[in-house]
Amino acid sequence: MADPEMEAEEIQSTVPFQLQFDKPIPSQVKISEWNPEKDLLAMVTEDSKILLHRFNWQRLWTVSPGRCITSLCWRPDGKAIAVGLEDGTISLHDVENGKLLRSIKSHKVAVVCLNWEEDGQPMEDESCNFLTYEDRTLHFFPPAPRIPRMPGLCSGDTGLMDDTEEPFHEVSNTSHQPFNILCSGDKDGCICFSIFGIFPIGKIDIHQFTVYTSYLDKQTGHQLLNGYTHKVALSKNLCQLIVLSFGKLVENVAELEVKSHRNHAELSAVRETSEHQNVSLVGLHCLLLDTSIFHKRKNELHQVAQQASNIEDLFEVVRASLSVMHKQWCDAMHIFHEKFGSLSSLIIDHGLNTSPQEEFLSLLCGARTSPALHQFLVNSLGELGLKHVAKAVDSAGKELHLVVREHLQPAVEIIGFRIGELRGFSRWRARYQNVGLDEKLIENASERAGMLLVQVERFLRVLSIVCYQFENFFAWIRKCIKLLMAQPTDELANFNSELVVIFLKFLIKHDPVRQLLESSDVDDAIKVDLDTMQRIEELVTFGGFPDTGYLRRSLAKEFEQLECSFKEALLKPFTTISKMIQCEEFLPLYPIPSSTVASVHAPTSISFYQDAVPCKSESHKPSYGLVDYICFRIPDDSLDVSDTIIIVRGFVYGSGLRNMENYSLEAAVLSIPEGFHCVDLSLYKETQIVLLLNEVMSTSESPGNSCMMMVQASELPFVSVSRSATSNMWKLNELQGSAVELDMNNGKIRSVPHSVSAPLAVSASRGVACVFASRRRALVYILDEDEDEASDME
Repeated sequence: MADPEMEAEEIQSTVPFQLQFDKPIPSQVKISEWNPEKDLLAMVTEDSKILLHRFNWQRLWTVSPGRCITSLCWRPDGKAIAVGLEDGTISLHDVENGKLLRSIKSHKVAVVCLNWEEDGQPMEDESCNFLTYEDRTLHFFPPAPRIPRMPGLCSGDTGLMDDTEEPFHEVSNTSHQPFNILCSGDKDGCICFSIFGIFPIGKIDIHQFTVYTSYLDKQTGHQLLNGYTHKVALSKNLCQLIVLSFGKLVENVAELEVKSHRNHAELSAVRETSEHQNVSLVGLHCLLLDTSIFHKRKNELHQVAQQASNIEDLFEVVRASLSVMHKQWCDAMHIFHEKFGSLSSLIIDHGLNTSPQEEFLSLLCGARTSPALHQFLVNSLGELGLKHVAKAVDSAGKELHLVVREHLQPAVEIIGFRIGELRGFSRWRARYQNVGLDEKLIENASERAGMLLVQVERFLRVLSIVCYQFENFFAWIRKCIKLLMAQPTDELANFNSELVVIFLKFLIKHDPVRQLLESSDVDDAIKVDLDTMQRIEELVTFGGFPDTGYLRRSLAKEFEQLECSFKEALLKPFTTISKMIQCEEFLPLYPIPSSTVASVHAPTSISFYQDAVPCKSESHKPSYGLVDYICFRIPDDSLDVSDTIIIVRGFVYGSGLRNMENYSLEAAVLSIPEGFHCVDLSLYKETQIVLLLNEVMSTSESPGNSCMMMVQASELPFVSVSRSATSNMWKLNELQGSAVELDMNNGKIRSVPHSVSAPLAVSASRGVACVFASRRRALVYILDEDEDEASDME
């Protein structure tokens, strides 16, 4: 047998994890996250820059959004990163180059927490048959058009983007992507849900729920007010959401009104008394929300999100196309009016009482040319000036045709087809009515898409006519200049005098192309003659669209109506799903002074482990064998304890059980020994906890030391948390007697020769940790003892 003393010496000499890198950082880091699939570390600095590094500390890219970054999270496949901003925007960036893929404004205030989770279970129908949905659009249409380059180009440039640029197609390619949900919480307590991170599907306010401070006492309800969301964690099967939130509990006066029928004055007095007595109810609270609708209807939601997100992308193509076309045409018309506008000044200078149109018509009819017109054609305009104007108008016409054919028209056609797919879904009431897909609203959007396609064809026709009339007018002007300069005109193109008359009477002042592209708040209806309107109304009797006013609307206005009707159709599923998300359980964790709610730093971590806790009954096993662990540090001024860590498990497991005796919510208390302070913590794989501890120094001049250690959470002495009705709301206070002091000589531990600060980033899939020193240095550790894995990462 081996000598026990030798074994003990061997254990003490073993270094369970080693320092791999000690690298400088440009600015202090406030947020950090490891990529779930690759050895990439994303960090956010105090000056709101996103840095992406490889494991060997090679920097890949740096992005500065220009706004304060408040949260960060990776997509489950590691190919995109979500960034929460102070103004409530969530932006998605490509992992390869940091390029902005999509930006959505889900919140009104700062996004303080993000969690992105995917359902790894294959899609099944009600007969447990695996479902594979295919995007049929690819069978009928070529690849979707890209966004044309925005305005600001010189005349003659095609204005199209490089074929290699993919602004958002990667993030919207959801056909073969596992179903996933991005959860985001803001400082006002609102939580938003987005499918694939790009399609908003629900929003709730945690303040709207009525919660109960005891699992058995369901008589007195409370509301969580004046708080903000601290952390959200969606379960692996998307059925439950754990929310940690700071706030104040007050008695639900609306519920009292129903039960007691008190008048307004009495209720106000109750509210004031309740708020005065519940000052101690301010603290960190844990809520469990039922999000099972995402799991139950993931097949339907996947299809709706796939079509709707692609339609939203195509809307961007249409919007950018209209913007490019409007700028290109306005630039050409500016050149035209700038050149031909000088004729009006010459007419005034020569003391004539005519207009430019009258001067041109007089010249067309063979009358004598006035001195003003002669000076304009020969001196002011000339052949070179005319050539410049004609080229600008001709180039603009060709560019508009190109944008319509290559971008606008294909986008509108695909939009109509995809809305038609949604229309087909909406008619399958047994499946899609439960997610709020309304057939009438989708049908209205489908009609609008058809009208937009009609308007595109109309615009092409108007553009062709206007460009031809400009070309005919310039041919006549060119011939007039040649004649006035006594030059031969045999080689010039012929012109149509009738079209010149039409141009001078109408087009020289009126611009039908710009009118169709105009998108202003002023409701300027396009004038349509009575005969045309009568013919359109007669065509309605033969079927088709009942809308006869489309001729009075511009192309831009028609697009606005389509966009509004589509948003209205999608608002119904958004509202329906939001109402189905309810609060199941509530657990107050610890109190804090109300004055420190906005500034408190609370190290917390939430994770789900496979069969981490034995169950009393096979019938009450957690879904997919997953058990939740919630780990947090209690502040020194809370619950009369100092630097204590609590681990709660089984909070999700007990939700929805009728027989609460089978529900075992358990908690363990870990006490940090004197001389150390817990800076940050993180739940690691196999129910381990990584702790970052700083040595408490008596003087500020000493640099101090710190350490990082791992504790096996499942081996701690867990005890059951009381479920009985009790006056003590902070039930975890009952566990103070069962606290276990952390053994600094046991477990995996590594000392750091200087103080460190949060955040602590841990890669659960690759066994890598990164801690940040207070002197702008990043320390990268390998947590596992497997040398093969470590060499793999290098």
